[in-house]
Amino acid sequence: ITVDGKLIHLEEEKHYLAYYKPVGEVTTVSDPEGRATVMDKFRDYPVRLYPVGRLDFDSEGLLLLTNDGELMNNLLHPSHEVDKTYLAEVDGPLNESHVAAFAKGLHLSDFDAQPALLEIVAPQTGRVTVHEGKFHQIKRMFAAVGREVTSLHLETFGSLVLDPNLPEGEW
Repeated sequence: ITVDGKLIHLEEEKHYLAYYKPVGEVTTVSDPEGRATVMDKFRDYPVRLYPVGRLDFDSEGLLLLTNDGELMNNLLHPSHEVDKTYLAEVDGPLNESHVAAFAKGLHLSDFDAQPALLEIVAPQTGRVTVHEGKFHQIKRMFAAVGREVTSLHLETFGSLVLDPNLPEGEW
């Protein structure tokens, strides 16, 4: 649109969706292996959406989708230190030494994970809060303390909380 020969830029309406990503979807637009993607359900949505962050194929939980690039940057940029809270089930009992190791920060093969809060919820279940978002970070942190993650669920992203009544695969 032009007015008096000057181009007018219209602000696109912002869209924000909280999606319950199930296990078995990848958080990409397309997958070279042909697996289901998060974006498959939003192909006909009236605006182009982008996932804010990623959840692994075998992880589930809260995923924000938006067309608001500024918000996406504010949520993902490390300088903003936005907390993410995961519920992790592991292959053995957790104890206070695990809590202490997470609180200190863990040396992983390619980076030092910053201190994280680990709360023991059940003998083999921990709630972990981090503000980083490195590749397989939660799984790698547990591996560093001798535990394998068997189930991983993102509960919160910043102040956003996954609605407990939202069914998997819905938004």
